[in-house]
Amino acid sequence: MKKRIKNLVVLLLTFALSVSALTGCGKESGADTKVSNADKQSKNVKEDKELERKDPITGEEYPNEIRIGLLNGSLIDSVAKLEGFYDDFKEETGVTASTYFFESGRDVNNAYASDSVDVATFGSSPISLGTTNNLGYDVIYLNDTIGEIEALAVTKDIKSSEDLKGKTVAAPFASTSHYSLLNYLKSNGLEKDVNVIDLQPQDILAAWERGDIDGAYVWAPVLGELKKNGNILIDSAKLADQGILTADLSTANHEFAEKYPTLVTAFVDIQNKVNEIIINNKDKAIEEIAKNLNISSEEAEENIDGSIWLTLNEQIDSKFLGTSDAKGSLADTLKSTADFHVTQDNLEKALDLKGYQDKVNPSFAEALLNN
Repeated sequence: MKKRIKNLVVLLLTFALSVSALTGCGKESGADTKVSNADKQSKNVKEDKELERKDPITGEEYPNEIRIGLLNGSLIDSVAKLEGFYDDFKEETGVTASTYFFESGRDVNNAYASDSVDVATFGSSPISLGTTNNLGYDVIYLNDTIGEIEALAVTKDIKSSEDLKGKTVAAPFASTSHYSLLNYLKSNGLEKDVNVIDLQPQDILAAWERGDIDGAYVWAPVLGELKKNGNILIDSAKLADQGILTADLSTANHEFAEKYPTLVTAFVDIQNKVNEIIINNKDKAIEEIAKNLNISSEEAEENIDGSIWLTLNEQIDSKFLGTSDAKGSLADTLKSTADFHVTQDNLEKALDLKGYQDKVNPSFAEALLNN
């Protein structure tokens, strides 16, 4: 992207300087010619700077910032921050990459609804709700499929699903964890036998320490705290093996992406560069995640290993985003997740499959591959 913008600027500068040289070959004195050419070059530089403040594809004038929504404890943000990718974004585009943090995907959906974020990375379950309710965003990147990084932690006296009868279990409602918990309870015939309550991750930790809850389905880093004096009954990796797939996805406001495709491609590039480091330079990723989240290297490694991270080529595979011409199975996952939410009265009605296919936009991943 940076190369494309620079090439455009160089081309424009070359043309402008050529015109200056031609118009300077008149009857003016040498001193007058130098002054005239200097003025024209100064004007050209000013015009080039103005061009840099516009999207080179659409010509739309850039905003001052791109507002990035992330979940607290984001592994992606940890690497991006310490690698300086947000600073690089500002240097390459002239637009500030501002990060805003949320407790759960439900909060991110609320931020989209109030036009408080332009792009965001969060879970597939709240995204299925948001796309069904037409909150105006598209899925543009699949960061990872969720595995052991999300799990049901319970007190040590609970050894099996049967022991959950009459117990109180927490999860952030409308999150991937909530979706996984409800599926687990349903598959074990426990839907009416367990008291499921809505708590955000930090509230879960406080309730756990007070003894107010018997378990919680939640993600790292809170999950790591619960594991210290609890048992893991089921995790999202095992549920995925049963066909209950959850994932972390990157999204973009549809209108923002149409106006500023170059900015959105640059955002996707950050996600992709982080994934490349996690996949190809795991030790570095562990160090950066541990430092930014103030956790041990062992915990950071567990968090990385708790998900399956995808390469750019895998993004456009038919199992995931697919291509612009043939959308992949991610759309089916969003629909099946929404269908489940209908059975739980979280949605009145799901869209048809095409409705979810229309919300998946692989073009930004394709643009990176083509460049």
